[in-house]
Amino acid sequence: MRVLFVSFFVMLIDQLSKLAVKGFSIPFINFHHIGMFEGERIRILGDFFRITFIENPGMAFGLNPGISFKLWITIFSLLASSGIVFYLFIVKNERFTLRFSLALILGGAIGNLIDRIFYGVFYGYAPLFYGKVVDFLDVDFFHFALFGKTFDRWPIFNVADASVTIGVLILLIFHSRTQEKKQDKIIDENTPQISLESESNDTKTTN
Repeated sequence: MRVLFVSFFVMLIDQLSKLAVKGFSIPFINFHHIGMFEGERIRILGDFFRITFIENPGMAFGLNPGISFKLWITIFSLLASSGIVFYLFIVKNERFTLRFSLALILGGAIGNLIDRIFYGVFYGYAPLFYGKVVDFLDVDFFHFALFGKTFDRWPIFNVADASVTIGVLILLIFHSRTQEKKQDKIIDENTPQISLESESNDTKTTN
């Protein structure tokens, strides 16, 4: 299952980038990385691309379903991640694009799951399973409305979110192409048979 290295790499990059933004300490070696304060912005490409540190207590696009539902989101994410791992073993002999897309989704899901499960305890602001997700990638985009909220920039996201999105897009694109190829193959396989049956019937009619 070498494709799981893709998931591990995504999770590692996601966590390292989040720790670099939020900051962390390793007391026993007296190491302290300050990081950014919440709401701080660093311009990378002017206002088009910025590093903006926020913490998301809820779901994607800044939706906050409430603390009681937050636990269920974390548990569902844990079960979904376990399900993807199990499914990857089932499809280990399937095409690479399917396994690669699932590995990207898995890596991103685990990356955000670590935030939700451990960050509250690690940073001392919430119990286990109630942590906040660190977001920091801030990109300018066209104005749009979603779930009753109006956005003048794309909602701030992280490496895990990007990995899940790319994985889903690859899965949708290549799955639809595969389905089209399967349908074409079925048609090609049945067309000669239909022609032969037609010719046979014509011969019988003539006789």
